[in-house]
Amino acid sequence: MEKKYIIVIDQGTTSTRAIAFNLKGEICYIAQKEIHCLYPFDGAVEQDANEILSSTIEVIKECIEKGNIYVREIASLGIANQRETTILFDKNGAPLCPAIVWQSKQSQSYCDKIKDYENVIQNKTGLILNPYFSASKIAYLLDHYNLHEKAKNGDVLFGNVETFLLYHLTNKKSYYSEIGNASRTLLFNIYEKKWDEELLSIFNIPKCMLPEVKDSKSIFGYTTLFSNVPIPIAGILGDQQASLFGQTCFNEGELKNTYGTGCFLLMNIGKTPRRYNQGLLTTIAWGMDKEITYALEGSVLIGGAAIQWLRDELKIIQKSSESEECALKSKDEELYVVPSFVGLGTPYWDNDCKGSVFGIRRSTNKDAFVKATLEAIAYESKDVLEVIKEETGKEITSIQVDGGASSNNYLMQFQSDIMNCEVKKSYVKESTALGVFYLCALTLNIFTSLEEIKKAHRYEKIFVPMMDEKKRNEKYKKWKLAIKCARMFK
Repeated sequence: MEKKYIIVIDQGTTSTRAIAFNLKGEICYIAQKEIHCLYPFDGAVEQDANEILSSTIEVIKECIEKGNIYVREIASLGIANQRETTILFDKNGAPLCPAIVWQSKQSQSYCDKIKDYENVIQNKTGLILNPYFSASKIAYLLDHYNLHEKAKNGDVLFGNVETFLLYHLTNKKSYYSEIGNASRTLLFNIYEKKWDEELLSIFNIPKCMLPEVKDSKSIFGYTTLFSNVPIPIAGILGDQQASLFGQTCFNEGELKNTYGTGCFLLMNIGKTPRRYNQGLLTTIAWGMDKEITYALEGSVLIGGAAIQWLRDELKIIQKSSESEECALKSKDEELYVVPSFVGLGTPYWDNDCKGSVFGIRRSTNKDAFVKATLEAIAYESKDVLEVIKEETGKEITSIQVDGGASSNNYLMQFQSDIMNCEVKKSYVKESTALGVFYLCALTLNIFTSLEEIKKAHRYEKIFVPMMDEKKRNEKYKKWKLAIKCARMFK
């Protein structure tokens, strides 16, 4: 039977989706299932790894059944995953403890203990010492659940989400980490392209619990979970690298911003890594045909999650889509919201900064609050862009965007205004899944080159800056003051 589809698993922080693409890159069906985050104590964010797995299997099945797809028509599965979320499991695939989510700060004390190694860690990994990454989460779980002896005996396996899913989808035959995901652990030397013995020693993590690392463009294994017809798993990328690939940022200097739970701005920096300052990270974007492409990354820890906060905690909107209408109604120019609910990312990396609001007046209403929260997402992204421009010496005239909050036209126009650059929104909103589709298609020779992919890529809308320079500078100056004040309140 002719191959007609590639199904991409997009396993995110708040939901798991399966997206069926035809071989032209058009979306044919999307299945989605929400998953839960648990907050056992202040600063801790956890998930049930079994729920991550079951939701993945459910959405794939739905995609096949309701999308009227025969398994024999599926050319490949691919995986895009939330990065850094850490899972420890046994050789049967059973989780040994809760998964610690990338947002969680519960392993902060482990980072504090090894602060003397900050330079060593950054020089080898391109990352900063922070509980955001996997290594301190592994150390916390080994201690907290008394797993050190089992780990030394080879009875504990570590994986970020892609490794855990791959292990189960292949019936425990494939135990691999994709190279970009491996580079997010604080244990992988991005220059030597291997797990680093010194880093393992610093975090007291046995090497025997780590998976083998493979290029992003690889056949990772085969799944027969959905029929006796084996389906190859032909591409894996962490969600932000997948978005960079899906936005066709294949050339050095091209960059994108994803507006998901957080915001992640990545720039392709080519084949040679270098260390950056001001809270910027150097990471592996992808590995293809034994060649590594690197990316510079800036992270905003709370992006679209701020809109969810308006909806779920403050209850001033009933659904996220209302935020655009509220913002357009408000004339308030004085209110500033700093949504640092889990601290601040790039360029501050301040884990203790609390969320704050400045400029409340008697006339402040819910519309003003919604508008200021949306604008905060754009300001945070501008903070990242400004240090990227300073560190690279590049003038940025265009940025490509995706993610749920990119559908908010007020936010996108304000982003263009405050950054003073074009904001290009893709025609296919599912850029993360699209990136893995492109990767699988390359692995299977459905597409033969990056140039062919770039020619096929389309944009839905391009926003151009309309704010005058004086106003832009004044508003950004007040934002920086709000950040300064928020960081003082601890």
